[in-house]
Amino acid sequence: MNRVALAQVRNDKIREVTDGFEGTWVAHPDLVTEAMNAFTGVLASRLDQLDRTREEVRTSAKDLLDVRVPGGTVTDAGLRTNIRVGIQYIESWLRGTGAAALYNLMEDAATAEIARSQIWQWVHHGTTLHEGPRVTRELVRRIADEELARIQREAGPAFDAGRFADARQLFEYVALTEPFVEFLTIPAYDHIA
Repeated sequence: MNRVALAQVRNDKIREVTDGFEGTWVAHPDLVTEAMNAFTGVLASRLDQLDRTREEVRTSAKDLLDVRVPGGTVTDAGLRTNIRVGIQYIESWLRGTGAAALYNLMEDAATAEIARSQIWQWVHHGTTLHEGPRVTRELVRRIADEELARIQREAGPAFDAGRFADARQLFEYVALTEPFVEFLTIPAYDHIA
């Protein structure tokens, strides 16, 4: 599993540097070597890629606001993963842990931000799941019930010692409230103060 994860990190860092990035982040100090090797392999002795202007990239304000992925679909599985991982990360954060190992991945606030932002956009724009139903607040709440039951099964006795009820309430707030909440940790601080 580690070998596969390292290969994914390596490929991701190579993609970043060949896209013109000059730096990157890693989820764990053990990944610094992989990142450095990828960047050194492309940059060599250069300090930057200012000469790489990416003239082939053309974009407009409309492009930046278009959240669709060509050929992509919004699925029930994707909605469930966003809800489950978002709740679990927020629960970890509420207990004072800034990164959480979930399903063999190291997740942080950015993951929860992406999860809740996608759900907000899907509800706000009336997105329909590939399998059929429209993403509504009611659908998100129903699936949150189901996913919280799954989390409880997976966590076992540790569930009762956690802050899952608070995390679910907070996740639903930041994923479903109008207008869009600027950043999930802003209202979350009220739960840890």
